[in-house]
Amino acid sequence: MDAGTILILLAIALGIIVLAVLFTFVPVMLWVSALAAGVRISIFTLIGMRLRRVIPSRVINPLIKASKAGLNVTINQLESHYLAGGNIDRVVNALIAAHRANIELSFERCAAIDLAGRDVLDAVQMSVNPKVIETPFIAGVAMNGIEVKAKARITVRANIERLVGGAGEETVIARVGEGIVSTIGSSEDHKKVLENPDLISQTVLTKGLDAGTAFEILSIDIADVDIGKNIGAELQTEQADADKKIAQAKAEERRAMAVANEQEMKAKVQEMRAKVVESEAEVPLAMAEALRAGNIGVMDYMNFKNIDADTDMRESIGKMTGDAKEKPKNTK
Repeated sequence: MDAGTILILLAIALGIIVLAVLFTFVPVMLWVSALAAGVRISIFTLIGMRLRRVIPSRVINPLIKASKAGLNVTINQLESHYLAGGNIDRVVNALIAAHRANIELSFERCAAIDLAGRDVLDAVQMSVNPKVIETPFIAGVAMNGIEVKAKARITVRANIERLVGGAGEETVIARVGEGIVSTIGSSEDHKKVLENPDLISQTVLTKGLDAGTAFEILSIDIADVDIGKNIGAELQTEQADADKKIAQAKAEERRAMAVANEQEMKAKVQEMRAKVVESEAEVPLAMAEALRAGNIGVMDYMNFKNIDADTDMRESIGKMTGDAKEKPKNTK
């Protein structure tokens, strides 16, 4: 084999290697697909995406889709949104849906909504097809004390202008629940709420509950109304029970004061008896002093003792007679 043949073979091998590296590093088939779809893009742009660690198919395929839909979207916009961590497919699909529904939506706003963490495609679809949010049973108490439970269905439409920074479904449900409780609470009789449940929806709608939210409330329909507990009667029963306990506590306090007063009187009686015993103890001393002074004689003292003994005897006989009367007679 001569030198010329060897050089040709080396050139062919080098060409094959270059083509293999080119087809591996540069998405030639993607470039061909873009050209076939009418999207003019340079092969060096695709190489630059590889160098910037951008997957070309994630950008080129949505660009082809947007171009076919008639949207004016540039590759730089899509690539910058991809690098920012956005979902290009969802953004392009949302732009196509808004364009078909004749909803004004720019790429910048759509990308901002996507980067804010909201599903922009779902928001556009909700703008076209309103969503129904069903609340749980919300309880309110009318003025007559009867509890009324109501369940509402809220028909909302996404507000594209307020999707960034607007409150979500939880806020709408909370506000509607607050309006239902307020409307039921302002009714004099629960029968009026049962007769005209549409009063609740009319009152709630006039309050502008969708202010500051990402939705526009189209209608509020009361799906179900139930009667709950008689809260007024329960409160009166609890109040009566509390009053009863208070009265019992006050009565117990008065009884304790009476017992304490009784014990105090008994203590005073014992104190007076002690004083009597103390005074009686001074009698023999006084008599002894009188004998020494000659104020009474011995016979006077003996007569006093006889009278005292006679008195004791009479008291003993009286006690024996009283005990005999108190004993029941034996019956055969």
